[in-house]
Amino acid sequence: MSDKQRTLKQHFSLSGQGLHTGASVTIRFNPAAVNTGIVFKRTDLENQPEIKARVEFVTDTMRGTTLGINDVKVHTVEHALSALVGCGVDNVLIELDGPEVPILDGSAQPFTAAILEAGTEEQAADRDVFVITEPIRYKDPETGSELVALPSDAYEITTIVDFRSVALPTQYASFTFGKDDYASEIARCRTFTFLHELEMLMKHNLIQGGDLSNAIVFAERMIDEDILRALRERFNLPEHDISAGRMINTEPLRYENEPARHKLLDVIGDLALAGVHIKGHILATKPGHKVNTAFARLIADEVKKHRNANQMPAIDLNKKPLYDIYDILKILPHRFPFLLVDKILEMNEQRVVGVKNVTMNEPFFTGHFPGNPVMPGVMMIESIAQVGGILVMNTLDNPSDYTPYFIKVDNVKFKRKVSPGDTLVFFVELVTPIRRGICHMRGVGYVDGKPVMEGEMMAQIVKNDTTNI
Repeated sequence: MSDKQRTLKQHFSLSGQGLHTGASVTIRFNPAAVNTGIVFKRTDLENQPEIKARVEFVTDTMRGTTLGINDVKVHTVEHALSALVGCGVDNVLIELDGPEVPILDGSAQPFTAAILEAGTEEQAADRDVFVITEPIRYKDPETGSELVALPSDAYEITTIVDFRSVALPTQYASFTFGKDDYASEIARCRTFTFLHELEMLMKHNLIQGGDLSNAIVFAERMIDEDILRALRERFNLPEHDISAGRMINTEPLRYENEPARHKLLDVIGDLALAGVHIKGHILATKPGHKVNTAFARLIADEVKKHRNANQMPAIDLNKKPLYDIYDILKILPHRFPFLLVDKILEMNEQRVVGVKNVTMNEPFFTGHFPGNPVMPGVMMIESIAQVGGILVMNTLDNPSDYTPYFIKVDNVKFKRKVSPGDTLVFFVELVTPIRRGICHMRGVGYVDGKPVMEGEMMAQIVKNDTTNI
């Protein structure tokens, strides 16, 4: 793959049913600017809310990967994500007029074909690549499923599936980006299930849009005739005899190891939620959406640790601030000598960048090692919390009516002292979306481009009690 970001040359649309919701949905893929990433937009809802394709927004992994913020959901995103990664697309805005990405034929082929027809184009910015330098491992103790990332010169994936089934023997598949062709080797592989699982799915009101046109079904064992009759009617199963140990679809497998290749397809899509291009070899044993997304979260955490340990993200400290001190006074309830933020340089829905200029006139230097003044660690924690508080308060319609209160501080580390004359730059981001007034944030403070402290904190947004005022 090229080292530059890519987007679509032109938009395209596809229509179909959602596998689980059964909803008829039209999905439109649009070109997007550099560093946009992959963003889903629900055009059928008020204010057309957007959800980034990032692991922190995963809300469900039962039979598919669902992204959500509060009550806004986008179901079954993995095939579309896999196609975008497989075709080398970094930046795209995906508009849907319903709650689920259409299942189409159960593979990523329709998305891949449409992307290739629309074409892609190189953009000016570099790709965000995370190089695996030492093993990263995740294992699910309940299922034994395991994913491991190992150093490699390319992005490689190897999957092994083992259901201990007479209908589906142990299989493996492998793919290397830049060497193998995604469109011909992976994209065409369909999702699959077992006949006895359809009963459970039907009871849970899942796969409303599923039938033999968009899924491979294996008859691992025989089931009750009355249940089979209901399944035939519900999922358009064939009327001919169904015997244990065989596939019941009339269309043959597209590859001998199509199930293992489809699991590889899913791994590609789910790991896209880590938000980076991976350079390493992924070994996936019995993968599934739950373990895939857990592993994506582990990789995302490793990316943060790696970058925080090196140097400050690029930012122009001399540009005009987004908020100056007068704006900050309108947002935060703090005042001198406890207001510890001088300006806000950048802010979006997930991250805020704030600055604290440390001067000899700080009141705490009077008693904190006056002969060798050092900024107290607790004051740095408070500073980072105030920067995060501005991000949180910005989500409220009437921020002056609320106050954020600490409920937890964790994983705090101090790496070097902060002295008069230093300029502290804080990068604070949400670890998880704000839910029910609870916000979980992580921040890093830098001086001269090097980290001096880091930590996680949780706060609760509480409405001010004005009855005694």
